[in-house]
Amino acid sequence: MNLIYLIPFISAFIGWFTNWIAIKMLFHPKEPKKILGITFHGIFPKRQKQFAEKLGKLVSNELLSFKDIEEKISNPANISKLMPFVESHIDHFLRVKLSEQMPIISMFIGDKTINQLKEVFLTELTDLFPVIMKNYMNNLQEDLDLEKIVTQKVAGFSSDKLEQILNDIMAKEFRFVEIIGGVLGFLIGLLQVLLTLLG
Repeated sequence: MNLIYLIPFISAFIGWFTNWIAIKMLFHPKEPKKILGITFHGIFPKRQKQFAEKLGKLVSNELLSFKDIEEKISNPANISKLMPFVESHIDHFLRVKLSEQMPIISMFIGDKTINQLKEVFLTELTDLFPVIMKNYMNNLQEDLDLEKIVTQKVAGFSSDKLEQILNDIMAKEFRFVEIIGGVLGFLIGLLQVLLTLLG
C-alpha cells in the first residue's frame, strides 16, 4: 500500500524524462535513422535548410534592411555630424595642399576667399551627400545579397554548430521545459494517489 506514494515521484520522473527526450530529439539523430520501420531525424538537422532560408529573409527584410540603413546614413542630422570633419579637411586642402600643388594660385587666395570657398563647398556637399549615399546603398544592395549570405552561412553550419548556437540561446528555456515536465508529472501522480485513496 505504501508503494502508492511513489506514484507522484515516478510520474515526475516520466514527465521530466519525456520532455528531456523531446528536447534531445530537436537535434538528434543528426542523420536519418530507421528504427522498427520508422525514420527518426532531429527536427533542426532535418529542417536546417528551411530554417536558414527563413532566417535569411528575416535578416534582410526585417532586421537589417538596406532601406533603414540608407535612411540613417542620409539623414540630415547624421550628415551634419560629419560636416566638422569635412570642413577641417577642406580647410587643410585650401591652406596646405593647394599651396603645395599650385603655389601661384594659393598666393591669390587669402583667409576671406578660403572661408567663402569652404562655405560654397560645404553647402554643395550637404546637398550632395544624401544623393551619394542613396546611390551607394543601391549599388551595395545589388552587390551584397544579405538574404543569400545568411542563408548560405546558416545552411552550411554543421549540426553540432547549430545545436551549440541554439543551446547557447535557449539553455534556460530548455531547462524550464524539463522542470515543468517533472512538476506536471508529479502533480498528475499526486492526483492519481488522491483519487485512489478517496475512491
